[in-house]
Amino acid sequence: MPIIQDKIYPYMPVFIQNLMISSFGYQWQKRRFGRLFKDSIIEARARELLSTQQWADYQTDRLRALLIHAYNHVPFYNEKFRNDGFRETDLKNISLSSLKFIPVLEKEDLRTFGMTSLLSDSLSQGITISSSGSSGTPTKIYIPRYFHQKWTALMEARVRNWAGVTKDTPRGMIGGRRIIPQANAQPPFYRYNHFERQTYFSAYHISPDTVENYLEGMNRNNVEYMTGYAMSNFLLAKYISEKGLKGPKLKAVITSSEKLTSEMRLTIEEVYQCRCYDSYSGCEACGLISETPENVMVVSPDAGIMEFINAHGNYASAGESGEIISTGLLNFDQPLIRYRIGDFARLSHDQSPVNGRYMVRIDEIEGRIEDLVVTSDGRSMVRFHGLYLDIPGLKAGQLIQTDYKNFRLNLIIDNNSYYRASSEAILKKRLESQVGEVRIEFNYPEKIEPNINGKFKAVISDVAQKTTY
Repeated sequence: MPIIQDKIYPYMPVFIQNLMISSFGYQWQKRRFGRLFKDSIIEARARELLSTQQWADYQTDRLRALLIHAYNHVPFYNEKFRNDGFRETDLKNISLSSLKFIPVLEKEDLRTFGMTSLLSDSLSQGITISSSGSSGTPTKIYIPRYFHQKWTALMEARVRNWAGVTKDTPRGMIGGRRIIPQANAQPPFYRYNHFERQTYFSAYHISPDTVENYLEGMNRNNVEYMTGYAMSNFLLAKYISEKGLKGPKLKAVITSSEKLTSEMRLTIEEVYQCRCYDSYSGCEACGLISETPENVMVVSPDAGIMEFINAHGNYASAGESGEIISTGLLNFDQPLIRYRIGDFARLSHDQSPVNGRYMVRIDEIEGRIEDLVVTSDGRSMVRFHGLYLDIPGLKAGQLIQTDYKNFRLNLIIDNNSYYRASSEAILKKRLESQVGEVRIEFNYPEKIEPNINGKFKAVISDVAQKTTY
């Protein structure tokens, strides 16, 4: 969020910050909502009742168009396909079952080539956003305007519509935008985006002592549903319950970015007297999993082709866990073909249609839960990936909390690095803006040891007072 990075914003009074956020929301709204958005919603809803064969035909046509475009207009893929022995005629006739023969696109590829040879030679109007995802690996994603509207339409048709809300329903959001730049800030712990009727709550100030101010923001701005981090929404609901307060009766809570456990879901639903819906995508937007009104997680085949690869390198069977390899079908300006997202999902044993929808059913999205960081003043928080954004030469980062006041940062740096000693000061300032004044040990290992699923844990906390989830 550019205005958060602006040197003026942190020193402005709350009402000016609200105006600045609303201005940003207005610009964002113009990009996402237009004629293409409206048409795409209608098309997405019509596709929901396609048969299995019709979905296969649809994905095959879109895949071939994407691959041919990538071959002719994206230098990275032109070289890659040629080196791997693929001719244009092969791509014109490729089947879904043959997709597995195309090599996987790694996050390192996206980090290294995302803004150069992975871009089309004829870019549409668009913007670039930075992300470090859950892995702490900084990347840049190019989002053309047409793609932004099509993706937003899918979110409207599948995620919001299935939850019984729309883009115009007043909503609350708990996410990674640092709308309150100081760890020791005074209330209010929320800001208001007028044009999108969005109340944005800080993810870094949730505690038993602040929960009443969060409730005040919900009630003042007539919030009708909540979105954002699963853990943050759970913690807020948990503190409301523990303090004996009454949460507003909402239409829905839609969680994302982290694993939603059964305990989280139960607490959220009890406090807000509504259904909680889980969803999964990512800023790369090359695949979408969302929850139907029937409480079933399904893959949206028109967002991307999701493959689920088991430990033996084969396609996972029903009931089996598999690593998600996703091919986005909407973004032709920065195609992500067989992109290794780094997460896992378990396919459902029951693959019958859900109320006429022939979509792949998912039992559980795995590998998205991080440790909580707990501060001495009682605040609990997750998702520290924003620390690493736009730090030159930084490949990956891991945050370790050893006690309330001591942290360790494991940082992987490019061999030919643009990383500077001054970057440590930036990282320290960013972390302290979230957790307060602390001591930080900077380590520069050659690699960060992965866990059992091959992915390292981005946040590890040794603090004893852990929240149960």
